[in-house]
This record gives sequence, C-alpha cells and structure tokens, in this order.
Amino acid sequence: MDSQTRHALKEDKFVYATTTGLSWIEIHRAEVIRLAIAVVVLLAILIGGIGLYEHRSAQASVALGQALEIYNTALRQPGEPDDGTYLTVADRAKAANARFVQVADQYGNLEAGKTARYFAGLTDIDLGQTFDAESNLKSVSNSWNKDLAALAKVALAGLYVQTGKTSQAVDLYKQIIAKPTDTVPASAAQLQLAQVYEKSDPQQAKQIYAVLKDKEKATAAGEIAAQKLNPTASRQGVAAQ
Repeated sequence: MDSQTRHALKEDKFVYATTTGLSWIEIHRAEVIRLAIAVVVLLAILIGGIGLYEHRSAQASVALGQALEIYNTALRQPGEPDDGTYLTVADRAKAANARFVQVADQYGNLEAGKTARYFAGLTDIDLGQTFDAESNLKSVSNSWNKDLAALAKVALAGLYVQTGKTSQAVDLYKQIIAKPTDTVPASAAQLQLAQVYEKSDPQQAKQIYAVLKDKEKATAAGEIAAQKLNPTASRQGVAAQ
C-alpha cells in the first residue's frame, strides 16, 4: 500500500469519526446541553464556595482578633479612672470569654473558630467554670491542627491537676511526649509531668529531671531540671549574684 493510499484512508477515518461524533451530538443535543450546564453550575459553586470560605475566614479572623484584644487588655489599677479597661482578671476573663464563645459558635468549622474555642477554655478556667473549660478544651484537643491540639491538651492536663484528676493529666502529658509539636516540645511536657510526679511519685520525678538535665543541657528545660535536682545549689548561685 503506497503512502498516498494510506493518507487517504487516514483522512476517510478522520472524516468518519468527526461526522459520527457530530451526528451523536445532534441526536443527544439535549443531554449534552444539560451536561454542559451541570459542569458550569458545579464550577460556579466551587468558585463561589472558595470565595465564601475566604470571606468567612477573614470575618472570623477579625472577630478573633477583637476577642484577643480584650483578653490582652492591661488591668486598671485600683484608684485609676475607669477608661473602659478591667479592674480584675475575672472581669477581663468574663468579657473575653463571651466573645471567644461567640466566635467559636459562629465559626466553629474554621481555624479561627477552633482557636477561639481554645481561648474560651482558658478563660473558663480563669472563671472557675471547670465543666465548660473541660468541654471546650477536649473539643480542641481532637483538632486536626496538631499544634493547637497540643496546647489544648496542656491546658486540659493543668485543669485535671487542679481538680484532682491526676491520672488523666498524666495520660495527656504522655501523649504529648510521644508526639511533640512545635508549640509543645517533649521537654516541656516532661517538665509538667515531673511536677505532677513530685507529689505522687518523687522518684519518678527525679528520673525525668535527670534525663532532661543530661539531654537538654543547652536549653531552659535542662536548666530547670538541674535546679529541681539541686535546689540548694541554685539558691546559693542566686545569693552569690
């Protein structure tokens, strides 16, 4: 078969395939149109959804920032004129807590909402609302954001220590030690755990401090561990200064 014949056959196949395809479209025009409309609508929903997500994220961030401003407001000293600030930690925590809860409830599926839930738990602790604090911090401790979850676990463990649930606090510290994060390194959790053991198991506390003293020599955790193991030397060093 010469090249001209092969070329002609290729052209015939192309024409046939093209006309056949066009004929199919003509026959199924309504279905094609419906499919095209569906694709366009889906794209519009996706694009609109992304835009809406970004808009809500921005709103949530602003709302969280406003709540954090309240939480970080300096306290007013007794006798100073009332300039809209707060006189006590409890007053400030109450005002901030209401805003944090509002942001968390409104934007709970966004990162800012989860962060607000964490701070709601912290301010619950300040207000002595242990049930709400535990509920909020537990919620955040299961977050996919490991850095935020670790902070929530530390706060929750501290709450458990305060309320006499020592074994639950120990479990949380051990979880963090096994899977440390940028926000809560293993050494920080080990120090907290050792402090818990100081009352219930002093020997175990000393073992943890000894490991930290050798392993974290150049860090603040190592220095704290050394002070815990030899508090007399630490006091003498301070007196000499």
